[in-house]
Amino acid sequence: MNIESINTQTIQKEKQPLITILKVLESRYNIKFSYVDAAIKDKKATLPAESLTLETVLDVLKSETNLDFQLLDKRFVAIKKIKPAPITFKLQELEEVIVNNYLTTGITKFNDGSVMIKPEGFGILPGLIEPDVLQTIQALPGVISTDETVSNINIRGGTHDQNLLLWDGIKMYQSGHFFGLISAFSPYTTKRVNVFKNGTSAKHGDAISSVIDIQLPNVLDHKFKAGIGFNLINADAYAKIPLSPKTELQFSTRRSVTDLILTPTYDQYFKRIFQDSDLSNSNQDLNTISKNEQFYFYDIAVKFLYDISKRDKIRFHVLNVNNSLNYLEQSTINDRDEALNSKLLQENRAVGITYIRDWSSTLSTTSQIYVTNYDLDATNFDIINSQRLIQENEVYDGSIKLDVNYQPNSRFKIDGGYQFTEVGISNLEDVNNPPFRSYIKEVMLNHAVYAETGFLSHHAKTNLRLGGRLNYISKFNMFLAEPRLSFSQRFLNNFRFEILGEFKSQTTSQIIDLQNDFLGIEKRRWVLSNNKSEATIINGKVIHPIPVIKSKQLSAGIHYNKNKLLISAEAYIKKVNGITTRSQGFQNQYQFTNATGGYTIKGIDFLLNKQFNNIVSTWLSYSFSSNNYIFESLNDGHTFPNNTDITHALTLAGTYTSNTFKFATGLNWHSGKPTTKPVLEDTPDDNEITYAAPNSSNLSDYLRVDCSATYSFNVTDTVKATVGASVWNILNRKNIINTYYRLDDNNEVNQIDNESLGITPNVSFRVRF
Repeated sequence: MNIESINTQTIQKEKQPLITILKVLESRYNIKFSYVDAAIKDKKATLPAESLTLETVLDVLKSETNLDFQLLDKRFVAIKKIKPAPITFKLQELEEVIVNNYLTTGITKFNDGSVMIKPEGFGILPGLIEPDVLQTIQALPGVISTDETVSNINIRGGTHDQNLLLWDGIKMYQSGHFFGLISAFSPYTTKRVNVFKNGTSAKHGDAISSVIDIQLPNVLDHKFKAGIGFNLINADAYAKIPLSPKTELQFSTRRSVTDLILTPTYDQYFKRIFQDSDLSNSNQDLNTISKNEQFYFYDIAVKFLYDISKRDKIRFHVLNVNNSLNYLEQSTINDRDEALNSKLLQENRAVGITYIRDWSSTLSTTSQIYVTNYDLDATNFDIINSQRLIQENEVYDGSIKLDVNYQPNSRFKIDGGYQFTEVGISNLEDVNNPPFRSYIKEVMLNHAVYAETGFLSHHAKTNLRLGGRLNYISKFNMFLAEPRLSFSQRFLNNFRFEILGEFKSQTTSQIIDLQNDFLGIEKRRWVLSNNKSEATIINGKVIHPIPVIKSKQLSAGIHYNKNKLLISAEAYIKKVNGITTRSQGFQNQYQFTNATGGYTIKGIDFLLNKQFNNIVSTWLSYSFSSNNYIFESLNDGHTFPNNTDITHALTLAGTYTSNTFKFATGLNWHSGKPTTKPVLEDTPDDNEITYAAPNSSNLSDYLRVDCSATYSFNVTDTVKATVGASVWNILNRKNIINTYYRLDDNNEVNQIDNESLGITPNVSFRVRF
């Protein structure tokens, strides 16, 4: 009788002697364990699932038995006792896992309401063949992008600039490549991504919607890892290189192939991004054409780890994210050929240094200094009107952070710290005909102190994190207190009740001056709050009030988890004040109106997730919300629907994961976003469109079906490969994601529809060493 056929269903559920587990694994993976009998005596473990790789199985056994499993080659595994380290500072026990493999493998939900994504152990999601960090987040309930981009992620009604995006602790101002269709962060050197929709830690500030915390590996593992891969959009490479027993270099780079080869995927991406821009709106009647467009993107990330001693560690971080577009516009005017080059550059550079000191087994400090710089630069030539427009938006952000962590035992901890931030934002507009130049720069200094305590009861039934953050904005002499709460209570063994709450604020935001800014591709520019009560004129330009944005959020949820069945429901209410009309992207009667106000969103997120034998995972998620603006000077002071008000959103999906083959398919549906239609009795001769009540109509419902599959195999004993294929919008459904209206030369109203991605195939090939 094959030992693999021993009642595995029984021994998977309860711990067995380690020797029994080892015999099963030897048969399953055709390996041989080498050990001293005394090392495994009295050790017990649970049998890992068959779907896991050998490396993952060894990691699981290591955590369960406190033994070291070293894979010497493809055949032999040595088992040794782990020598106790002198520093035992650990926080894991305060982060109790509610559910592993949340939706798919590599996604975990914790008892503080956060969700963690591990790209290295990521399974598969519909439409994705690679673990795109920001695309994966959109699979979570309550997270959606109304225009299918990673540069416009709406979490519980918030705009994208209201999310705090951190890369290894450094704030980022650019999140996407291809102007929003692809995440700007390599998943292959990302250790984990923590997502907080509410109940955020007090150490995080300057964002009212959510926190997306991208973390790179921070511990030396003395193992060389590398990989290269490509798909129909880009090629990439990464490596983790041990340089010495105390140092390690992590490196990743990616570059598009779009300027070298044209693919069906690129054609769909190009059509989607540039459909409503200067690049696609050339005046053909005047023989003006856009041609020879050259578009590419790249990113480079480097992290250097140096363990000075067992107590002292230092880390260096460098990141460069770049998108570049050039295109030639030519025309024949008065029998003379004219040709000029327009361009757009978007770049985010960041550099930082982190010092970690373990003062004792219970006390540690982390200090970080970083500088991040964002630059959006466009030069746009209008040949017909002999005009050249230069626009630039630049952000400089420098910060110093100190975090103190005290944990006397595994169930109690205290965190505190201080953060100083200097942010400078400049905006430039330069026109040659007629001559006009406007350059405005604002600088703000912010100080913040915070403290919070965490408590985990015996048997992990109660988890409480209570804290607060005090911000001081020196420019306005303003203090802002921000309490934070995260509480969860397990009852009846399989149920958990949680309450999350937070006050937050932010001083940076994005606005739209005109929809054709920056060639109509990147319309949003970063600005600082000015806390003005009325408009002023600086350098010939009107400066409108931009308040400090403030939010309050409270949510309550209940979760049931048993036998790989998760049923979860969470209700929330969030109130936001201090937004401006220019930050919301209006394209109706309020497009050129400047007003300040807020919005209130109430909703519920529901999830049903069932897993079968760690191989099949299915889920149904549904979100209902009501999101309304309130601007006292607009709509007679009455509320009206938010531009991101998606009342109903539903996802139905499933994945299959085995040792070598993964498959996923899913359906995404949501009600259409609000829109404003012209009234039928509009007067055609007044050079103005007369609109109905703001956002009183809705676009057609959105529906998309995706699928994806990957297959892994061994090239040699040390080289593994993966091939993948995906189809986005497999039904090729025409989804309208935005509609607006404008007058033509005959004063007739034209309707402009922006479409989502059509059927978009992609294939990939990846090799790991």
